[in-house]
Amino acid sequence: MRVLRYICVCLILILLAGSVSPVYAQDYRFQVPDQAVVVSVNNDGSINIDYTMTFLNDSGAHAIDIVDIGLPNYDYELRNITAEVDGVQITRITNSDVVSPGISLYLESNEIPAGGTGKVHAYITNVKTVIYPGTQTESEPYASLVFSPNWYDRQYCYGNTNYQFTFLLPPGIKDGESRYYIPENWPTSDAPESKITAEDRIFYTWVSTQADTYTQYTFGTSFPARYLAEGAVVQEAYVPPSSSGGNSTSFNLDSVCPFIFCLGFAGFFALIIYSATIGAKKRKMAYLPPKISMEGHGVKRGLTAVEAAVLMEQPMDKIFTMVLFGLLKKGAAEVVTKDPLDINASVPAPADLYGYETDFLAAFAEKATAPRKKLLQTMMVNLIKSVGEKMKGFSRKETLAFYEDIMRRAWAQVETAGTPDVKAQVYEENMDWTMLDKKYEDRTNNVFSGPMVIPTPSWWWRYDPTFARPSYSTPVSTIGGGMTPPPLSTSGGHSVSMPTMPGSAFAASVVGSVSNFSSKVMGGLSGFTSGVTNVTNPPPPPSTYRSSGGSSGGHSCACACACAGCACACAGGGR
Repeated sequence: MRVLRYICVCLILILLAGSVSPVYAQDYRFQVPDQAVVVSVNNDGSINIDYTMTFLNDSGAHAIDIVDIGLPNYDYELRNITAEVDGVQITRITNSDVVSPGISLYLESNEIPAGGTGKVHAYITNVKTVIYPGTQTESEPYASLVFSPNWYDRQYCYGNTNYQFTFLLPPGIKDGESRYYIPENWPTSDAPESKITAEDRIFYTWVSTQADTYTQYTFGTSFPARYLAEGAVVQEAYVPPSSSGGNSTSFNLDSVCPFIFCLGFAGFFALIIYSATIGAKKRKMAYLPPKISMEGHGVKRGLTAVEAAVLMEQPMDKIFTMVLFGLLKKGAAEVVTKDPLDINASVPAPADLYGYETDFLAAFAEKATAPRKKLLQTMMVNLIKSVGEKMKGFSRKETLAFYEDIMRRAWAQVETAGTPDVKAQVYEENMDWTMLDKKYEDRTNNVFSGPMVIPTPSWWWRYDPTFARPSYSTPVSTIGGGMTPPPLSTSGGHSVSMPTMPGSAFAASVVGSVSNFSSKVMGGLSGFTSGVTNVTNPPPPPSTYRSSGGSSGGHSCACACACAGCACACAGGGR
């Protein structure tokens, strides 16, 4: 039975290019709200792995007394591992009997009780036999590393994780020489944050609040092999020792590896091709350059909702709609026709326009479709660069959290408003921030569903040419063909009577404006965005799309990967 077990496990490892999760006792149940992983590549070809994990144990669950962490292979030494829980050193660290290769951290008297939280930090240094030959460029050979951080069994772990993964490359690599691979299973298509540190080391950092720790994510990087010591790149498959560093078995895994590899070869490379294709499509929509650094600190306040949308890499058709609504609310433009969309700018223009709003109006001054599209792409390029400049020295992660909180509070105000009139007024005031929500279409429709009649926004007639303009008790002047209405009531006796409309019709018009931009103005979101991305975040060389950097070398079941160039961590955790 033991032999059969290893054969089955190894087959699964190769087919999925990953590893399996251990089985825990039935009463374990926890979340990992925060996890940060840093993999540093040393000059000698070894890596240091730094895990910081915050555990939130369920009420009534078994105490988390042992944390298992999977490692890439058996070529490590226990003496090179240190760990702590809530700042208290963990003194008992052993090879794991649950995940192999891997280690067990015994929390002992500092176990995380039911309903409790605890931060576990583990630092594993000098893990060897993980760097393999990468793609051979025209000028020189490359070295590659593919790594899957530790993950847990979904039966016992749940919830989203504020997840950060970082590759720290060897010193001296120049900007443009290194590559990153598109992560497998990562929840966003964002390009990684990238910068050169004060120690002259390039890093790539992926961050997501929508990730979790029960999914296997695979990250990869490659760089010129000359930055490593001679012999650092592994040319042959790693064979685990029969003793030390891991659990030995009486079964010769090498004897079945060629057979199992043949079975999984076709399926593995089909998976690679599929992942690369999907990843390439996602990358076309990632227009933010990877130069907005994670190395900064603090929140960049003062961004407009449009600039915050750029930082979130919201779809460009939504961003254009936000810009249009902002101009209409300022009285800077008026829609002449909605299909096809055509607008006229007010003359003179208001003094408080942002640069991107001026560029937007300039684009619509061009009536021919192709030149207008080109001007809109230029506007987006300038806007993205502007946001990048404003973010210098600030933390993108903290800034995103700040504006996401503004968005959540804006929606809370709208959804808790008591009457349809108040709901409509609050929505109008917070409209730009509510649009940052990825599900704003559904939420807008839900808020204004049912037999509800609402007063239209004071500027709505500028958006819908067929809609009646508001009437006032006293005459007001027009400026540049557009009426600038006074407040609903003023100390001077002005009052305004706003037209009404069904709430559902209002919601449908707001939501439909985005799709109208995509199809009628941009000529399709993907193609338009690609034109911007090619300038702001040009695609890396083809090696970026390789799911494995290894183009030669042996194959090893013990490596838990079906490729040279893989370093995969198995699942582990509190059991």
